[in-house]
Amino acid sequence: MPARPRSRNNIRGPRLRVLLSEGVALGPGKADLLEGIRDTGSIAAAGRRMKMSYTRAWGLVETMNREFGRPLVAAVKGGANRGGATLTPLGEEVLIRYRRMEASAARAIATDIAALRRKLR
Repeated sequence: MPARPRSRNNIRGPRLRVLLSEGVALGPGKADLLEGIRDTGSIAAAGRRMKMSYTRAWGLVETMNREFGRPLVAAVKGGANRGGATLTPLGEEVLIRYRRMEASAARAIATDIAALRRKLR
């Protein structure tokens, strides 16, 4: 069966992945997870929003918390009062800086992306 052509209404921009050091990367998935935690106050809810298991979401949070000098996410275990998660000030800064780099990259290549898209069928 031939591949279905992509809808021009479903076009995404560039996806930035930043290698911060050997084996340490920050990309759209981790940024989206941080944003989801910020917006929902929950690692589980942020993971669900991304169609990701809690185990996978928690693993990414643990990885980010370990990779940076201080944690990006502060989590409170569940129980009678229910748990939750928030971004730390460093987590907020990392997310803001990543989104700013993403926007800068998109602006820098916008002309070339538009030219390439005009070449598509």
